[in-house]
Amino acid sequence: MKVIIAKRVDAGTADTEEIAALAEAAGHEIVGELTQTRTEDAALHLGEGKVAELARLVAETGAEGVVFDNQLGPYQTYNLGRRLPDGVVVTDRFRLILDIFGQRASTRKAQLQVELAELRYELPRAETKASLAQREERPGFMGLGEYDESREQDIEAQISQITEELAGIEETEEHRRQQRRESGFDLVALAGYTNAGKSTLLRRLAADLDVDENEGRHPDLERTAESENRLFTTLGTTTRRAATERPVLVTDTVGFVSNLPHWLVESFKSTLDSVYLADLVLLIVDASEPVEAMREKLVTSHDTLYERNEAPIVTVLNKADRVDDAELDEKRAALSALAPDPVAVSAAEGTGLEELFDRIEAALPDYERERLVLPMAEGTMGLVSWIHDHARVEDVSYGESGEQVTVAFAARPSVVERSRARASELPVPAGS
Repeated sequence: MKVIIAKRVDAGTADTEEIAALAEAAGHEIVGELTQTRTEDAALHLGEGKVAELARLVAETGAEGVVFDNQLGPYQTYNLGRRLPDGVVVTDRFRLILDIFGQRASTRKAQLQVELAELRYELPRAETKASLAQREERPGFMGLGEYDESREQDIEAQISQITEELAGIEETEEHRRQQRRESGFDLVALAGYTNAGKSTLLRRLAADLDVDENEGRHPDLERTAESENRLFTTLGTTTRRAATERPVLVTDTVGFVSNLPHWLVESFKSTLDSVYLADLVLLIVDASEPVEAMREKLVTSHDTLYERNEAPIVTVLNKADRVDDAELDEKRAALSALAPDPVAVSAAEGTGLEELFDRIEAALPDYERERLVLPMAEGTMGLVSWIHDHARVEDVSYGESGEQVTVAFAARPSVVERSRARASELPVPAGS
């Protein structure tokens, strides 16, 4: 659809780069742009004169829709529609984001989260229609659509039903997280703004390991993570095993977007739990952006993460190949308060990964050291093999008589505890 981009700001200059990228991600063709700096008009959002200018621009370009980088109320949407040529669709920022989410939702969980967000978007509009229709005692008042007194109850019932189904999915995923930790895996989440290169970085971190070796234990692990230069390529989550000596699973999640309302973020709580409940968060930032944009995104990301996340955060300056060393040093210094000691990488070119791997290992929870002396019995070598798979084995030695094996290793406390339990279950050879 051909669209005009519109944006109003209270002060300063309106930046339309992100809303333009969002419109293109939704499949729209941008044929014009209009901005205004002034206080919001309660009826039209823009001023009267600017709306007339918008109507002329729509007519001149043949635009079929107008996309506002603002949140519009039901009254404003209706009033703007009356001032524009017939058939022109008026969309605000959040409706546009929901449209993109709807296009990208491929799993049941993602589809439910999109539907929940859409219902939460629609509910206040249904309430407005009901209020107006009751006040005026006529359906369709103000052109807001036919009034159905049961619509609010239907929406609330659907929200309750979807919330309950998502709670079941969250319970399953929490069980999976616990299983993975008990199996010795540390959980690392990639977070950050959309299009910062998270999916490309995931592919680099897992480049040397195939998930086939986890078949049967982790059936949800993906072989690939899409890497495309577009927003919201990753709507759900993608998990792969990292190419580290220590067993690590890395999860790529939906990217952050500026100025999202609470109800929209809350609708995707189930996906964001992959970040909130990780052992370590890698916060990915596009190093090629202006420093002010980087600072703003870091602040927003920290607000989102620190609300629920208790894991350490390592900031990763991605796309370092697009800036020279001097500019990168300047940005490090300018952002030092928000991102102390960040790691600079280029996921596209594969540079800086060695330092990043070192930082990941250093930031993860400390391992507990253990030394088990095992009798050589049925099941002993199976346990030794299991320890190799789930821990960092430092030494394996066999007694001179071949009646015992000693394993020295370091692992997560849960793995050490499980290995002790399995060792205690080994049968003691007769005569020992």
